[in-house]
Amino acid sequence: MAEAFLRHYAGDHFEVYSAGLEPKGIHPLAVRVMEEIGIPLTGQSSKDVDEYVGQVHFGYVITVCSHADDRCPIFPDISQRLRWPFDDPAAVEGTDEDKLAKFHAVRDQIDRRIREWLTEPR
Repeated sequence: MAEAFLRHYAGDHFEVYSAGLEPKGIHPLAVRVMEEIGIPLTGQSSKDVDEYVGQVHFGYVITVCSHADDRCPIFPDISQRLRWPFDDPAAVEGTDEDKLAKFHAVRDQIDRRIREWLTEPR
């Protein structure tokens, strides 16, 4: 979701990549909640962070959960590492409504945080 928001708001200013420590595919509820607001996840895929370490220079590395932040590899020569610890909505247990509600909540939190970050001075 963070990749899609950053591309949507500032894809003309940033080259956006997204990867995880244990990629499992894009969760169907992530696809659903993003489509609800008109930001499809078309063209995105679940990638392993190892695909990028030492291959791509990053000005920023943003981790979006504390689990990833604790285990994220070191990227050489990054300008800034940002830590945005959102809950993992895919980890929620409960009813389908509970799960969907968590995806909505995290989607909205990520949206707000990215828009705030884009207005901050660099």
